[in-house]
Amino acid sequence: MNLSSTSFSKNKLRRLKVAAAQMKFCPGIEQNVANIIAMIERAASDGADIVLFPECAVTGYNCDFAMISAGEIDSGLEKIAAAARQTRCNVLVGSPTFAGRKRFNSLVVFNRRGREIFRYSKIHLTPRDARWFRPGNALALFHLDGVPCTAIICHERRFPELVRLPVMMGAQIIFHPNAGLDSLAVSKTKRGGHDGIAIRAFENQAFYVFANSVGPQGDELWSAGDSKIVAPDSRVLALANNRDEMLVQAELDLRQAGRRYAIEALKQPAFLREHWRAMLKACKARLRE
Repeated sequence: MNLSSTSFSKNKLRRLKVAAAQMKFCPGIEQNVANIIAMIERAASDGADIVLFPECAVTGYNCDFAMISAGEIDSGLEKIAAAARQTRCNVLVGSPTFAGRKRFNSLVVFNRRGREIFRYSKIHLTPRDARWFRPGNALALFHLDGVPCTAIICHERRFPELVRLPVMMGAQIIFHPNAGLDSLAVSKTKRGGHDGIAIRAFENQAFYVFANSVGPQGDELWSAGDSKIVAPDSRVLALANNRDEMLVQAELDLRQAGRRYAIEALKQPAFLREHWRAMLKACKARLRE
């Protein structure tokens, strides 16, 4: 496969095939990584340009992160990077990451060459997260095959500014890795699209890709599944069930992701224009650091 010509063709057509991987987490890193690689290979063989995995897919989410070393994480991510390179597929995978002694809940982005091009760290932590992780301090904005993208992680669906600001800066696709960890009763209330995702896609006129864990997570906790891909007009293009590990895929026509409402919000009301510009300038400066 000629990588440069493939990317050019996709960009010229403004179409990308995107997959969301719904996972059942395994007890150990090796098993999770092997499963991730198998799903990358399957998605790529089906023609996917990009595949998104859940939050903390490398380790699982219901675990003692203090017992996991940076070396184990680095080894797992190296294998995933190699799979991205071998399949010529962009891969976004949730994983703990380290900066010195600081641990973060991150989404690591690999391009088709297996190079890490971006790392977003969860800003708004749950009480469980805060036991192990430090909060990130930068919004997500990166490019895949020339398309501007952004990301949030799990709990952050409650903070719409984390999406709105990157969309104002150009993002056309929102990636949302998730790892549900609820009682069965609460998990059931989140099934069938009761999660606000379609609204977030609509209000930003952007595509939304959501990859969740599924099924029992241990300690009588559950994940609702319902991984999905949503169009800018709020139509659900692909939807997983709430029982099985699976890949869901959809072809995105980027011409539909015009970001209209985010752009209009930059203009009106007039008294906010300079404040929006100042916020976007601060976001861009932070990304350059």
